[in-house]
Amino acid sequence: MAADTPLTRDFLFEIGTEELPPQWVLPLAQALQQGVVQGLDKAQIAHGTAQCFATPRRLAVLISDVATQQPDQHQQRRGPALRAAFDAEGKPTKAAQGFAQSCGVNVEQLDRMETDKGAWLVYRQTQQGQAAEILIPNIVTQAVDGLPIPKRMRWGAGEATFSRPVRWLLVLFGDQPIPLRLFDLDADTVSYCHRFHHPDPITIPCAADYITLLHEPGVVIADFAERRARIHQQVEQVAAAAGGKAVVTDALLDEVTALTEWPVAILGHFEERFLQVPAEALITTMQYHQRYFPVVDTSGQLMPCFITISNLRSQNPEQVRIGNERVIRPRFSDAEFFWNQDRARPLAVQIERLETVIFQQKLGTLRDKSTRVQALAVDMAQQLNAPVELARRAAELAKCDLLTDMVQEFPELQGVMGSHYARHDGESAEVAQALEEQYHPAFAGDTLPQTLTGQILAVAERLDTLVGIFAIGQAPTGNRDPFALRRAALGVNRILIECRLPLDCESLLQKATIGYTHQSVDAESIISEVFDFIFERLRAYYQEREVDGDLFAAVLANRPTQPLDFDRRLQAVSAFRELPEAADLIAANKRIRNILRKITGPLAVEPDTAMLREPAEQTLLTRMIQITPGVIAQLEQADYATALSQLATLRDPVDQFFDQVMVMADDITVRNNRLALLAQLDSVFNQVADLSRLR
Repeated sequence: MAADTPLTRDFLFEIGTEELPPQWVLPLAQALQQGVVQGLDKAQIAHGTAQCFATPRRLAVLISDVATQQPDQHQQRRGPALRAAFDAEGKPTKAAQGFAQSCGVNVEQLDRMETDKGAWLVYRQTQQGQAAEILIPNIVTQAVDGLPIPKRMRWGAGEATFSRPVRWLLVLFGDQPIPLRLFDLDADTVSYCHRFHHPDPITIPCAADYITLLHEPGVVIADFAERRARIHQQVEQVAAAAGGKAVVTDALLDEVTALTEWPVAILGHFEERFLQVPAEALITTMQYHQRYFPVVDTSGQLMPCFITISNLRSQNPEQVRIGNERVIRPRFSDAEFFWNQDRARPLAVQIERLETVIFQQKLGTLRDKSTRVQALAVDMAQQLNAPVELARRAAELAKCDLLTDMVQEFPELQGVMGSHYARHDGESAEVAQALEEQYHPAFAGDTLPQTLTGQILAVAERLDTLVGIFAIGQAPTGNRDPFALRRAALGVNRILIECRLPLDCESLLQKATIGYTHQSVDAESIISEVFDFIFERLRAYYQEREVDGDLFAAVLANRPTQPLDFDRRLQAVSAFRELPEAADLIAANKRIRNILRKITGPLAVEPDTAMLREPAEQTLLTRMIQITPGVIAQLEQADYATALSQLATLRDPVDQFFDQVMVMADDITVRNNRLALLAQLDSVFNQVADLSRLR
């Protein structure tokens, strides 16, 4: 290597494509960066920081300070001990000769190694590291092959496949190109910039110049995060200038960022008459169909304007504005038409039409599901002393908006439009709100139903689906969960716990199966399976909240059937474990369990007080008798924290018992009596949870 050759260089790799699907722009760029970095690390090529770039037309990775050479590889291989390698005359044995031959050298070329366990023959070799430019093509190829592309396509006459047709490749190691052929293309030092502002190719002389040259003269902001931040800033500025505030979601911001290379925010307007349509319908149209940012006033009311992101610096932005306004108008006109048409007839008219829509082939129609959910919702309302008629009516109307024109055109608005139509028809405000709330929570961290009727309807709807889908043998397997049952089970747990609903899951599942008696499915046989599935999702619920697994296992061992009760127990056990007495009591509980586990025969229900000879065992029983009535009363009121704090006062009597009493006495009668005492203590201790499972 020449003296003036740098020891490190920046490395740049870019794939130029036709416009990529926006949802895959950033993930593919991140995966490409990860693949190249892992390849360099595996080859032991030192490097600095890595950065990926992602636009609709390019995926690129730039890595600073990449070593130009692998380090030399030092290998050492130990052979036979010297005493076995040479005979009495010092001549090599077959063992030494065989080892040397396997290393490709003579015995004389082997070294010797002294250790505290003796001396050994050893083969040492230094393999010179390869140049990075020789290794990089294979590293890049493997990174590209490993990209998580869900659906590949072919183009032209070649056999290459990718998410979209690949049009150019750029590879630079410092200022040196590296030969590479992928996608039937040879890599070059040329990139293509903004499709309209700079359609001609641009030569990148050095990897470090990539970002600068793409920006100017290329009119491309290659960094995804920088482009995203610029869009957000522009949108907020434009909205503020219009006297409002932009409605910005992360999903829309990411999508618009993935669709642009040089974003420019432009304010558009629409007729105020469209504001008579529910805001959710207009916002859905703007966000999901047009990728516009809605604007609201200081009170949160939708304003008759929107913000679109153009992918160019137009010389006539007014025409861009007019064009987007022209596009949005027919969309809003459709929404207006559907809104007026749907309100021309009451929502309840759709009840009979639910009979024409199949919920699931083996589980009947939406009308069948509605009937089942009604029965379950009424039962839940009765248990909670909630207005039964509200629960029944909400369940009856729950799926009616699925047959409205608006929801058939905009499925995202199910529940929302049902709520609007119910209010228009004069239904109870709580029923109307419940129609929207039945779909909450829709995702992790989503809001929960606020009304009791909405909570009842949301739980009933999910339990019916869980029972039905399990009954037809379509339970989730591996990553497959086409009916989103895991999300449904988690939703049930969240509502019952966070909304403080004292409902028994096992009992509700039994009630839910009654609705399937007229279907050709055996729902009763899967109650236990569905129950276990729901409580397994409860494990995930607590894992997200960083609750220790042993706490969950301790409560689960007692199999409480109410999620709310489960939560109360878990919180109480968590608090108990922080008490100074807890560690000794947990250890004693484990000791008791280990002793009782070895007993095969039956034990007395209660110990015989007359046979308690030692003061320590008498004290323990006396103290147990003193606190047990209070503990039982606290358990009946689900005051688990107080019950456990009472049990914590047994630490000293328990410690003295194990210090002073021989449980496994020679006298079998005495032994069994002491075992009965321990069994009673174990029963009292583990009313809340199996404390022996705590660490």
